[in-house]
Amino acid sequence: MSIPVSGSKRIAAVLGAMSPFLNFFQDPVVTSRMGNPGVSDFVAGNPQEMPLPEFTEALQRWSTPHDKDWFAYKMSEPGPRRIVAETLRQRFDMPFDADDIFMTNGAFAAIAVALGAITDPGDEIIYISPPWFFYEAMIASSMGTPVRVQCDPVSFDLDLAAIEAAITPRTRAIIVNSPNNPTGRIYPPATLTALSDLLTAASQRNGRTIYLLSDESYNRIVYDGREFTTPTAYYDQSFLLYTYGKTLLTPGQRIGYIALPPSMPAREAMRPAILASQVVTAYAFPNALLQHALPDLEKLSIDIEHLQAKRDRLVSALRDMGYSLRSPEGTFYLLVRSPLADDVAFCHWLAERDVLVLPGATFEMPGYFRISITASDAMIDRALPGFAAALSHFKE
Repeated sequence: MSIPVSGSKRIAAVLGAMSPFLNFFQDPVVTSRMGNPGVSDFVAGNPQEMPLPEFTEALQRWSTPHDKDWFAYKMSEPGPRRIVAETLRQRFDMPFDADDIFMTNGAFAAIAVALGAITDPGDEIIYISPPWFFYEAMIASSMGTPVRVQCDPVSFDLDLAAIEAAITPRTRAIIVNSPNNPTGRIYPPATLTALSDLLTAASQRNGRTIYLLSDESYNRIVYDGREFTTPTAYYDQSFLLYTYGKTLLTPGQRIGYIALPPSMPAREAMRPAILASQVVTAYAFPNALLQHALPDLEKLSIDIEHLQAKRDRLVSALRDMGYSLRSPEGTFYLLVRSPLADDVAFCHWLAERDVLVLPGATFEMPGYFRISITASDAMIDRALPGFAAALSHFKE
């Protein structure tokens, strides 16, 4: 008799959390069209045009080895750590220390490493919904218990009362993503101050630190002249998590970091915990070439003004058609209410007509869909008639 092979209970929990996302990306109508000429692909924050020439030149320049150890094992190299610390000091007027910078292979790894450093089995980790797709799965993978808290449904701001109600003696951390994917909301100073007060009081009440994991993947993708303030400026017990993959629009070349704020108590004791977590999280350090190239990469950015222009064009056009949406304050995304309650079916209908968008069911927001403005102008030109046709079709 054969014995069926299956994964562990941990992986089963991870797969359960990921199932709406996986189901969409296994839809044959969607998969058969991805990458095809003539398709307007708004699904993910992927590049739809050639990368920055300066990015390619930097990789070519730094690929020439300077010594025998150029491509040897690398951890967090001193040069990149100094560059990151100096950049953070200038941006946020906070005295970040290079010793508190930990280079990672993107924000994905930074989140996993931070969770691994602080989470014990059964610890509760709060995340804000609608979330980035993988928070729940990553919490489950770290042996924590995911605790979902909805944002304010009107403003998309943090619902502080709901966060406070969700905190228990087992709460270990909260993940906050600002600017937020998928809502585009940047949490204002008043909200962050109140959140800090709330977490400080709860930590004291529980006799146990509640950490803040500040996912700042889009902290340079902001619009309308807004200033971004890191949540770590408001709460000492926090981790700043960042990736260059958004600013450079190179998500397949993965480099990012964890930064401990200079005000974190006992951050010296946290350093070895993060290092150990990096090693056991599949050696979660960026590759040698990207670390060597960081002096050049730090200076580069995609054209934020062009992104804002595409945002404005799509927001205006969709509103004129009759769609309901807010104009995002940052990130790559527009969050649009679906004219069909079944957002998966609506996105499937669009996909059949070569317009690919992401259903809200994949990020805990049924009845909505998400558009990535990393799509090219030509894709937008082709897609607008499809969006109009969809609205007309489902209103009949």
